[in-house]
Amino acid sequence: MVNHPIPSQVASRLRKGKAGPAAAIGGSLVTPFTIVLAVLVGIALFFLAQRFIYGLGAVTNINNGYPWGVWVVWDVVIATGFACGGYAMALVCYVMNRGEYHHLVRPALTASLFGYTLGGLSVLIDLGRYWNFWHILWPGYAQPGSVMFEVAACISLYIIVLWIEFSPAFLEHLGLKDVKAKLNKVMFFFIGLGVLLPTMHQSSLGSLLVVFGSQIHPLWQTPLLPLLFLLTAVCMGFAIVILEATLAAVGFKRDIAGELPMLSKIGKIIMGILVAYLVIRLGDLMVRGAIFKVFTSGAKSVMFLIEMAAFAYPIVVLSSPANRRRLSKLLAAAISMLTGAVLYRIDAFLVAYDTGPGWHYFPSVPEMMVTIGVIAIEVLAYIVFVRKFPILPGHSTPAAAE
Repeated sequence: MVNHPIPSQVASRLRKGKAGPAAAIGGSLVTPFTIVLAVLVGIALFFLAQRFIYGLGAVTNINNGYPWGVWVVWDVVIATGFACGGYAMALVCYVMNRGEYHHLVRPALTASLFGYTLGGLSVLIDLGRYWNFWHILWPGYAQPGSVMFEVAACISLYIIVLWIEFSPAFLEHLGLKDVKAKLNKVMFFFIGLGVLLPTMHQSSLGSLLVVFGSQIHPLWQTPLLPLLFLLTAVCMGFAIVILEATLAAVGFKRDIAGELPMLSKIGKIIMGILVAYLVIRLGDLMVRGAIFKVFTSGAKSVMFLIEMAAFAYPIVVLSSPANRRRLSKLLAAAISMLTGAVLYRIDAFLVAYDTGPGWHYFPSVPEMMVTIGVIAIEVLAYIVFVRKFPILPGHSTPAAAE
């Protein structure tokens, strides 16, 4: 995914001095920010020790009515959506053949690498009998007809694919150009898998809810859930590319001017996908006769309307070409889109889920601290990698972040 020859459009930008080849940015790994992240990781490890010693009940509020809580929803449903940047960039670079986005691929792939890897490893935290995790894929225990099996298998394979796709960065760092050249000859195969596998499991996350039937509120329950989850995943991937590029520019004091034209075009793609998503979602509600529940479902109605507003805001902002050329507007639209997608997945898996009278769930403080700790690990790993390995595109001028 990261090693096709540099297209002519990108080569032109390199000659003009706007962007350079990927390079390690260097710098100290010990800063006030990384120290705070390390403290958050330490707190998470403390609660995880309790979880593995005393069991899930010692630190979580999950119960027989709500057997999955914020850990599952974040680790598997939300975090993998946030980690779709590499998937989204593969779609435009290698499926749509838009090579101008080439040097945005490796940063997006890095975020995907950590998002999926930590999401996969975090499943061990969620499993009650974590020592039996290998049953998921073992022929004697596996259930190939299960949607959960498909999700587990695809995510597991995709993590392996991501590390293979990222390996050229390691090879460049080690100076093994010959090995990298040989790997490039077969990389097309892994790029294909890198597009296929997320398409399968992101849509299957929606299928997980379809089988719940009437336990999911009509505002979210629909046979179109696989399509809706896939659309939001692709959109999250593009939005995270904008967010990541902006945070890298501010956090590492880098010039983002060379990337802004491409981020502007990504904003236009986000707008188009969101329009399609809202048309399909609202049209489905009308066809199923559930549109009237938008205003008659109490707290669920409020959550639905907030979710829709978060999806609609980027369309309004990004419909203006002038706004798409302003980083502040692009960033606001990307954050709003990601907020809407997070709410959609939380609503679908937790708020809209009703297992019957007498059952309630709200995450405990330890659950939330472990979730924050997992995010902190991902951010720390990203900082280490961009400082040590050639990931971010080089620029010819000092920082000029808006």
